Amino acid sequence: MDNNQNLESGELSRKQQAIATVVYDAVQACQGDTEALLAMLRQLEQLHREIRDGVFQESLPVNRRQLYSLLKDIESEGGWPYIERMRLQAFLANLPPEAPEEKSHEILESDRSCG
Repeated sequence: MDNNQNLESGELSRKQQAIATVVYDAVQACQGDTEALLAMLRQLEQLHREIRDGVFQESLPVNRRQLYSLLKDIESEGGWPYIERMRLQAFLANLPPEAPEEKSHEILESDRSCG
């Protein structure tokens, strides 16, 4: 039985590596295309949500021994999986500073629309 588990674990590891390779290749293809990268992040978030809310919840432990084993694994392997969203201030910090002539143009436009 241990040998079978090792084979299954090895196969799962290969599949996970294949997924990671495909994602990294797609990221390289989208490099510099903010909208494509954002679409990819949204797709990854959706996949995460579908797995978590579907088959993962269905596979949760049904007894204390299994729960203990799961919690021990979570603690030893790096915690609960989470896809963090960028905070708005961090997003804005990446924007280039506004040029002075752009600011004055915006002020003139707003003055015209008010009058």
